[in-house]
Amino acid sequence: MISCYQLLSALREWSCRGPAAWAGKVIVQDRSGRKSKPALVLLLLIHALALPTAAPAGEAAPSRYTSVPASADGIGKVYLGREIAQVMSFHGAQWLERAERVDEERPELVLAALELKPGMTVADIGAGTGYYSWRMAQRVGASGTVYAVDIQPEMIKLLERQMSRRGAANVKPVLGGLTDPGLPPGSIDLALMVDVYHEFEYPYEMLAAIVRALKPGGRLVFVEFRGGDAAVPIKPLHTMTEAQVRKEAAIHALQWVKTARDLPWQNAIVFRKLSSFQR
Repeated sequence: MISCYQLLSALREWSCRGPAAWAGKVIVQDRSGRKSKPALVLLLLIHALALPTAAPAGEAAPSRYTSVPASADGIGKVYLGREIAQVMSFHGAQWLERAERVDEERPELVLAALELKPGMTVADIGAGTGYYSWRMAQRVGASGTVYAVDIQPEMIKLLERQMSRRGAANVKPVLGGLTDPGLPPGSIDLALMVDVYHEFEYPYEMLAAIVRALKPGGRLVFVEFRGGDAAVPIKPLHTMTEAQVRKEAAIHALQWVKTARDLPWQNAIVFRKLSSFQR
């Protein structure tokens, strides 16, 4: 157990360092199953002060989003009945590379659902440190390209370091924006979003831009921790139900293809870009 003095000291250290130092997605349990031991209070509270973001010039129509008092893990902005979650700071990058992720997420099953082929041009949206980027790069081969997109310059630097270490020369880092990933229109065979869509501050605009970047018939894959599943030890705002994902995708030129539900904690929900679309 930490003392009040230790907690205050840690908070003072944070005030000098800036935004949240940890991911803040996980509901922490001790061995008896009880949640939030005092020693972990700082981990769970600091994330409430996640990355500050400025509204882009083309702010969406007021009717698209509504404001509510922000919950502990949200930004106080609601889209289609869902409060948007806080962004995970680059200070939590180590959580993305944790060894337990292999068992918790089974990335080989996610990659199998993507049906990647050599020569494809793909995008890893919200790539973070590139955990999936370099795995995708191996499957599309030297003749293929992986655009690894993130909105945090610090995360891009960490990603570049990881890709250099792994020799993933076909991974191209892209610094995206809040409403646009910065990808050329009609250029992408497949776009992947792993545990990130629920954090988009402007989900409608961002998804519209991603769809524009897809080639005709290109695919978009949402990988999200399963909402409403008590066995998934992730904070509720950092989860999404399949129904909510499909509800939000249906507004765009996307057709549901399949859902891989054989992952330990997540769903991989696959859509295809329609050639014609009427809202």
